[in-house]
Amino acid sequence: MPDTYITISGDMWDGIAWKTMGAAVYMPLLLEANTAHLETVIFEAGTELTVPEVPAGAADSLPPWKR
Repeated sequence: MPDTYITISGDMWDGIAWKTMGAAVYMPLLLEANTAHLETVIFEAGTELTVPEVPAGAADSLPPWKR
């Protein structure tokens, strides 16, 4: 079962990916899981987003300073 995240005013996709998945590079996965909100750039408070799981081994492909 995927996790969810409730936005706060001013949240943006890259920041949400960083907060919930550990790195902004996972933003495409977050976008793919929330296609109803693709037109949103800056969120208002209270939007519920689905947070997908980070694929196994994905962190290994990140540079050391992003792990």
